[in-house]
This record gives sequence, structure tokens and C-alpha cells, in this order.
Amino acid sequence: MLREIAEGVLVHESEFLQSNAVVVQGAEGVLLVDAGIRSDELAALAADLRGRGLAVVAGFSTHPHWDHLLWHPDLGTAPRYGTALAATIIGGRLADENWRDAVGGMLPEELAGHVPLDDLFGRIEGLDTVEFPWSGPTVRVLEHSAHAPGHAALLVEERGLLIAGDMLSDILVPILNAMSPDPIGDYLAGLQVIEDATAGVELVIPGHGSVGHDLRARIAQDRSYIEALRDRREPDDPRLSRAGWEWVRDLHEGQVQRLAANG
Repeated sequence: MLREIAEGVLVHESEFLQSNAVVVQGAEGVLLVDAGIRSDELAALAADLRGRGLAVVAGFSTHPHWDHLLWHPDLGTAPRYGTALAATIIGGRLADENWRDAVGGMLPEELAGHVPLDDLFGRIEGLDTVEFPWSGPTVRVLEHSAHAPGHAALLVEERGLLIAGDMLSDILVPILNAMSPDPIGDYLAGLQVIEDATAGVELVIPGHGSVGHDLRARIAQDRSYIEALRDRREPDDPRLSRAGWEWVRDLHEGQVQRLAANG
């Protein structure tokens, strides 16, 4: 069910990892960011939009990971975008005739058969502009490589909010780009891009987790975690001891081990 969190901005939260699909209303329809996750949730999201008299005029994927590349026929045939790098990366993967097997192997067991890995998956066009091309409120594309190559946050200044993609979560610690030669540097640079662009903004919508009015605090918390990894210290981070989310500690330990192995 969609809920309004700011003027003309609605969020649908999936049961999977508190994944957030974001709807931004414009003059002629809505921009839908990171639609997901299960097929039934996507169909329900489309029905909810129809019930509100809202048509999707554009989509956006914040980065080229499977849970941010989903779509459903009921959402329509509007153009869908990502950064130019994200579009290139997923385009290359989709060129492999066995891409469904590869992506299906990434899905958690409980989602097998419930995620639409069809011809709509990942069909995004690359943007090389810093403003999203549509008739709604100005949306600035803040590209960086913190969590994944071609990652972007979207700044909607008129609504005073940041759509953060897979950063600034209150439930997940920062997840590094494991393919980067400098994942720590990339993450710190990405946080700086966001901080520099969002003066006066406090409302943040993470890809996974709770919507919050604490953007500055979340930037500081993510930076503190990354600096602890850089300095080989144990982070003082409450997300590592959240009841029911013990696997986040395992994720953290894996990152520590990879960084140690890479020197």
C-alpha cells in the first residue's frame, strides 16, 4: 500500500528487506523509482496507482542490482532509466542468453519463483544528464560508485528529500562495491557527493529501511562505519546488533575479511 511521506511523494514498502519503491508525482504522471519486489507486490502497486488516477510516465533504477531492475506489465510501457554506466552494465548481462539462470541464482530461497525475471527485467536507458528529463519537479541525479558502479541517488529539492538508493539505511550497514579497486575511497566519495548536494535537506528514503528525517545523522553514521573499516577498527554501529537481523553482522564480517585479503 502506498503512503504519502511528503507532498506528491509516496512510498511502497516490500516485505523483502523493507525495500522501498518511490513514486514522485509530476504534471502528467509519476516517476517510479526502484519498483519491487515480488510479482504480487508489483501488481498491487500498479493497482494502487490506478486507483489514485496516477499513470507511470517514467521509471528509474538507482543501480544495476537485481532488486532495483524489476518491472510489471501492469505498470505500463513508460521509458525506464538509470545512469549511463548502469544501463551499459545491465545491458551487457542481458546479452547473455543465460542471464535468467544467473540472476535467479542470486535470489534468496524465499523469493524463488516470485520475482519477475521476464523480458521487462533491466530494460533501462542510460542517462547522461544531471537532471531527470520529465515534466515534474526538478530531480537531480547524483551519480557515484559507492555501493555499485553507476549508482545514483535522486535529489528532489522542491520536496526536500533524497531518494538514496542502497545507502543511508537504518537497518543495513554500508555494503561496499566488491568489484572496485578502492571500495573504501569510492564509498567515502559517494557520501561526500550526497552531503555536498543536500544542504538543508533532511528527509531521506533509503532503498531498504525506514524513511527518516535524519539525513545528516545517517551520512555521519555511514561515514563512521566506513572509516572504521578503513582503519581496521570495530565499528560502534547499532545496525550490527539488531534483533532478527543477525545476518548483517555476517555481512560485515565478510567485508572485513575481503578488505584484509586485499591488503
